[in-house]
Amino acid sequence: MTEKMHHDVPVRIGTLWTASGHLFGRVTLDAPDSLNALTMAMVEHIDPQLERWAVDPKVVGVIIDAAGDKAFCAGGDIVGLYRSMQNAGAGNVPADAAAFFAREYRMDYRIHRYPKPVICWATGIVMGGGIGLLAGASHRVATPTSRMAMPEVGIGLYPDVGGSWVLSKMPGHIGMFLGLTGASLNAGDARYVGLATHAVHAGQRGMLLESIAQACWHGNAQADANRIDGLLAMLGDGQELPPSPLREHAARIAGLVDGDDLAQIVTRLRALAEDPDPWLAKAGRAVAGASPTSLALTFAMQQRARRMTLAEVFRMEWQASIGCCVHHDFPEGIRALLIDKDKQPRWQPATLDAVTAELVDAHLAPRHGGVHPLADLS
Repeated sequence: MTEKMHHDVPVRIGTLWTASGHLFGRVTLDAPDSLNALTMAMVEHIDPQLERWAVDPKVVGVIIDAAGDKAFCAGGDIVGLYRSMQNAGAGNVPADAAAFFAREYRMDYRIHRYPKPVICWATGIVMGGGIGLLAGASHRVATPTSRMAMPEVGIGLYPDVGGSWVLSKMPGHIGMFLGLTGASLNAGDARYVGLATHAVHAGQRGMLLESIAQACWHGNAQADANRIDGLLAMLGDGQELPPSPLREHAARIAGLVDGDDLAQIVTRLRALAEDPDPWLAKAGRAVAGASPTSLALTFAMQQRARRMTLAEVFRMEWQASIGCCVHHDFPEGIRALLIDKDKQPRWQPATLDAVTAELVDAHLAPRHGGVHPLADLS
């Protein structure tokens, strides 16, 4: 294994030699104090390397993981985004935020369309930007400690990083439930909805790397993907998944979020706060505390995403994310959760019935002033 740590950028980039003389690229997030939250500098190191490995004939696959087991990636650097929004002033597009979202979404799209197998080792906390790295990988590995969520409605955002597309593809309206509630998923849940393709014990990471190094590879993406499937199946043999609340309540969830009337859906979800099941009750409380605008935006974007390509979804999400930056609730949600930490966001509008279709459209309006920064995604 060769590995390089870039000065002042908490990402280790290296390669793993294999018995056949081929290489696996490896990206390891290494910012444990921030739960590996993605910064612009991290993305600027990761994405170009992925681009180079994609065309390097010696590289047959990529591994994305993180140092330690507490967190794979807890999202993006939203405190940094908050500062950018404050510096830009209310109603103005923060240049740093616009650049960050464009670069992050381009990286996530690249992983979705990668020509070689990508193994994402998603142990511990996986939220927001971490889901963006995970969702496009061909081999998405959860462990018994994995806790996955897209809780952005609680900070005045929405499930981005391709979340509109990923959630809209889940069966039985489950994706809509997850987007509106930000409910936490364990490894059993993740396997149930396809967010994880494999589940192995967290202590097996070293064995996986050793197995990859000892194997002979072909340089054929499908054949190599099949071999990785075999290795992960062997490592996961006998691994008992935690019980899946999502599977247990799937039929009920489908009924709760069925239909096109968001107000009725939210009323039903909020009523879960009194449910005797603690997992459902937590989901109900989360909806009750979420930004009404974010709920409306999440609902509208998942509906639109069902009729869009992945590239179109990322372009829509970039516009929505910038829209959130110039409107009230996103900076207010960050302030309440992470700056002042009073956990008392003052949403505007304060109620769902005050959120108009025009306000949702305003969040989605183009703000690139010419060529969309993701126009070349195809």
